[in-house]
Amino acid sequence: MNGWILLPVFLPVIAGIFLLLMSQCERRRLHQAAGAVLVISAVLAVAAAWTGDKSVTLFYLMKDIPVYFHIDGISRLYVTFTSIVWVCVGIYAFVYMEHEGGEKRFFGLYLIVYGVIVALDFAGNLVTMYIFYELMTLTSAPLVLHNGSREAVMAALKYLFYSLCGAYMGLFGIYFLYQNCDTLAFTPGGTLNPVLAQDHRTILLIAVFAMLAGFGAKAGMLPLHSWLPAAHPVAPSPASAVFSGIVVKAGVLAAIRTVYYVVGPDFIRGTWVQTAWMVLALVTVFMGSMLAYREPVFKKRLAYSTVSQISYILFGLSLLTPMGITGALLHTVFHAFIKSALFLTAGVFIFECGKTRVSELTGIGKRMPKTVWCYTFASLALIGIPPACGFVSKWYLAEGALNADVGVFGWLGPVVLLLSALLTAGYLLPVTMKGFFPGKRDGEKTSAGNSEMKSSAVDIRDAQKKEPSMMMLIPLGILASLTIILGVLPNPLIDYISQLISGLM
Repeated sequence: MNGWILLPVFLPVIAGIFLLLMSQCERRRLHQAAGAVLVISAVLAVAAAWTGDKSVTLFYLMKDIPVYFHIDGISRLYVTFTSIVWVCVGIYAFVYMEHEGGEKRFFGLYLIVYGVIVALDFAGNLVTMYIFYELMTLTSAPLVLHNGSREAVMAALKYLFYSLCGAYMGLFGIYFLYQNCDTLAFTPGGTLNPVLAQDHRTILLIAVFAMLAGFGAKAGMLPLHSWLPAAHPVAPSPASAVFSGIVVKAGVLAAIRTVYYVVGPDFIRGTWVQTAWMVLALVTVFMGSMLAYREPVFKKRLAYSTVSQISYILFGLSLLTPMGITGALLHTVFHAFIKSALFLTAGVFIFECGKTRVSELTGIGKRMPKTVWCYTFASLALIGIPPACGFVSKWYLAEGALNADVGVFGWLGPVVLLLSALLTAGYLLPVTMKGFFPGKRDGEKTSAGNSEMKSSAVDIRDAQKKEPSMMMLIPLGILASLTIILGVLPNPLIDYISQLISGLM
């Protein structure tokens, strides 16, 4: 029966609601219940995705608009890496959330958001995708305001405002596509009616651009990007990890579904829509890297990095070529593991040392070398240094641009990606270098009368070596290891993506 694919959607949602409604319970039992539901749901989701194409209709919104799930190649890819990240971060959170408090509320929402994201990945048409896209925004916003501070509330409101504005731009486009497509079901190559498309070409191009810009808000694309650096510093680190690794990818998924499964790439190829999309993506890549390079708060620096790196993916998609799409999908998977690992590292620094600024991390490698080595592996992957996985995806993105018929963007794209990679090295590697090689203490550079002005980094260097709990270190190690393993053995994933995109062009 196809109906069993509903289990990984409704099981975590129902369990999450139950956790939110139940009275306080013992922490150990809470962790056991949440962990069991999370692992079972993830196994069911991956099993449902990889056991053949399935469809199941939930209900009809209108006579000719069903809300239904259909599993295809993109669904399999997204559900797999989402489930790996969600389980790893969830296990890490069992220890970390002791630091934040409000564990029952956090894990209830964490399970609900996972179920909604699985539903989004399984969506069979634009309307179904839009419904769960909006639900994901509404259910994930409380994770941002978890600590209840004024700053957290304002960040959550900003996230809601930007995301809802972007979603309404997407809804505007869906309305016009409904009028001019044979169906809104996801079909490789698109379903746009050629006769109607020719008659309404101008308004359809505007509608498609509105959808790309609107869904780009979730992906952090300029100009609707600033919710990311506002939300990450105040959200718990496990929430930051899944936001940056998974939630922002919903915007990427929506762009893929719109361009390659409904409109068709040929409709926007060579138009002002493709040009504007490439311009916005490249400007965001460079701008995000520059802002990250200048940012002193560690989690905020990683947030700006996400703004930049997700636009690598959007640029690859905007090339409308097989190699560009391959690079984009590879980077989608790799970035999920890389950025989740980096945010979990930031969480370790906060949990164990209470340090939130880059300048406070001098000597941190002396205290927790295993953690900093995990951070280093993930950083090398994000920079794109072989054999880490980021090199593979960025190679495909650069080759895709050079071989695409996109005029000046053919060489400008690789140049911007190279500059961004240099900036990425500039804002990530100093943590490793100063962590393992702290140099002289700040107090040694001052007069004896000012020795009391030593920085807080001295406390880290003088502290006893202490790694985090294994419940935190093992998930971090798994994610960091994947950034290297996928760089050394990328061919199975590349082959899968190549087969996946063969029917899209």
